[in-house]
Amino acid sequence: MFPFIRLAKDILVARKKSPLGLTDLHVSHHMVWPWDLDMFVELNNGRALTLYDLGRLGMAARNGLVSTLKREGWGMTMAGSSVRYRRRLHVFERFEMRSRAVCWDDKFTYIEQSMWKADGECASHVLYRAAITDENGIVVPDRILEALGQDVKSPTPPDWIAAWIEAEALRPWPPMQDPISFDDIAAA
Repeated sequence: MFPFIRLAKDILVARKKSPLGLTDLHVSHHMVWPWDLDMFVELNNGRALTLYDLGRLGMAARNGLVSTLKREGWGMTMAGSSVRYRRRLHVFERFEMRSRAVCWDDKFTYIEQSMWKADGECASHVLYRAAITDENGIVVPDRILEALGQDVKSPTPPDWIAAWIEAEALRPWPPMQDPISFDDIAAA
């Protein structure tokens, strides 16, 4: 189940902090609870992605995006991600999450997030491709900036993000699938 109570708490905490610019760093603090664990008694990789939602929404509350989404009747969706897991987070372990929008193009915003252990080690790092949507599909970033009352250009993407964007453009969609016949499986 989505952690709605944690989300409400994080939004309230974020709203009490000073506003952020579009690419400013949002820092939030979290704890691994027993219901966040996998069978190895560490933060489940899927739950980590859910917890990253909390950081993004806190960031969006501080930079004005949440109120803009409500006013315009828009939604926010993820259109892709790339994750690195490097250190385990265990039950009741506290961690810091860092979230920031890095850049945007003609459709998507690229958001970088990371989880940091108390000893200063990075536990995981994710790059998201996010989109704002309405009933007609993707809302282009220029329209979003206008609704936010911002007149700024996207920063140049770092090389590693530009390479990821390029690689994603080469990735086939829908994914290629070899047809599997249940008759073939039964015969094997």
